Amino acid sequence: MTTHSYTDISLPDLDMLRLNANTAIIDVRDEWEFEEFNIGGLNIPLPDIRARKAELLPYDTLIVICTNGVRSRVAAKDFLRQPEFQDKVIYHLHGGIIEAED
Repeated sequence: MTTHSYTDISLPDLDMLRLNANTAIIDVRDEWEFEEFNIGGLNIPLPDIRARKAELLPYDTLIVICTNGVRSRVAAKDFLRQPEFQDKVIYHLHGGIIEAED
């Protein structure tokens, strides 16, 4: 049995991958954090990802991001546990978006 997993990526990787069709960037930070600073994408706070998963089903590739990579790693691992996401390509922004603020 093959285990489905996610791939860690860097900000330059994200910039390239976001250009692909059917790709969603999911920012799992709280709404106020997203409003303060973001690099685009859908804002679905970590506690809401299961309730709002239907919004992500049309996409083939999911890129999960947060401030420093902690919450987004939790979200990526959670996606792997859900049968609806088994055919998706899942990326995790290693280190988060904090380096984008420089």
